Amino acid sequence: MNKPWLLASLTIFAGTTSLLFGAQSASAESVTFTLVNSTSRVLEEFYASPPSTDDWEEDILGVDVLAPGESTQITIDDGREDCHYDFKGVLGPGEGVGRGALVQSSVNVCDGGTYEYTE
Repeated sequence: MNKPWLLASLTIFAGTTSLLFGAQSASAESVTFTLVNSTSRVLEEFYASPPSTDDWEEDILGVDVLAPGESTQITIDDGREDCHYDFKGVLGPGEGVGRGALVQSSVNVCDGGTYEYTE
C-alpha cells in the first residue's frame, strides 16, 4: 500500500467520523426553560425525567430552593433527544397544609418557554 493513498484514506475517515459524531451531538442538545414558583409555598425540590423512565433522578435545584414569586433558569443536558419530560415539584409546608408534591406529565421543554407552578 502506498503512503499517499493511506493518508488520503485516513483523512476521509477522520472527516466522516467527525461528521457522524457532530450530527449525533447536535441532535441531543440541551434545553433551557424558565421555572416559576407562583405558589404561596417554597418549592423545595424539582425533578424532570423522561416519561419512559420510572426514576425521578436527581433534584435539579440541589441545595437551593425557589421562594414564592421567584423564577430560575433550568437546563436539561442529559443527552436525550426527547422533548417531553415529566415534572415533579415538592412544595414545603404552608399555613394549614403539609409538604406536598405537584406532578405534571409530558411537558414539552424544547420550546424554551416558561413552566409555572400554581396552587
